[in-house]
Amino acid sequence: MQRRNKRHDLAALQRVIHEYEVREIVVGLPLRMSGAEGTQSEKMQVFAEELRKRFRLPVHLWDERLTSAEANRLLRETELSIEKRAKAVDRMAAVLILQGWMEGRRCFTTETQSHREKH
Repeated sequence: MQRRNKRHDLAALQRVIHEYEVREIVVGLPLRMSGAEGTQSEKMQVFAEELRKRFRLPVHLWDERLTSAEANRLLRETELSIEKRAKAVDRMAAVLILQGWMEGRRCFTTETQSHREKH
């Protein structure tokens, strides 16, 4: 989805949510390399809250540090031209954010289940 303006983008997101029966949203949280939050992190938290209110869905913030670098690394291994690779970095980074969140959730669920079974 190509971004245009906030109203258009939110309408497009509404269509995706409806079409794919989305139940949760994951948003990248841009932290500093130290792990501290900055201005961009605060903006994303405000945006996440706006999404929660508008779509009435859980919105999860996930650390996106190094996802663009990892996306670039993975895409360099493909045979895409530099131009096509540059256009694909954000999409690949989004995939990595979602994948990280899903793996983190699975690990948490497995740990919680294992802990319950022991007690």
